[in-house]
Amino acid sequence: MTQLDVGPIDYLAVELPGAKLEGKGMAALLDLTDRGIIRVLDLVVAKVEADGSFVSMELADLDGDGELDLTVFAGARSGLLDEEDLAQGASITAPGNAVAMLVYENTWAGPFVTAMREAGAEVIASGRIPADEVIAVLDALDSAQPAEPEPAGA
Repeated sequence: MTQLDVGPIDYLAVELPGAKLEGKGMAALLDLTDRGIIRVLDLVVAKVEADGSFVSMELADLDGDGELDLTVFAGARSGLLDEEDLAQGASITAPGNAVAMLVYENTWAGPFVTAMREAGAEVIASGRIPADEVIAVLDALDSAQPAEPEPAGA
């Protein structure tokens, strides 16, 4: 893989109440990877203890049903996510809960960036708008829309 083939790299930290997973998020993650939209580079889960310390959990039988759930992500450790990052994630997670930390490549963007570079363009900036800000703007737009007129004779 060359530099031109790599899409933007992002991360997520998700707090898991009671350190439990129900499988819906993992199913969505598997779907995204199966469709080639993202590539998982790091996936780590850590349970936060009462004293704030944390213990990494194996990504195997997370739901306790006796079947290995996440063998496809076993060993997903690129080195981009380190112990300091995990400690930061644990520090914002309530005791008794777990934090799942994911580093992923947006593989969908790789071919676009490659095509643009081959045409002489360069990516000069990249960023992320927080989801809560996007939702607030969309809500404001929705509330500013004029109401639909009532049909005649209603």
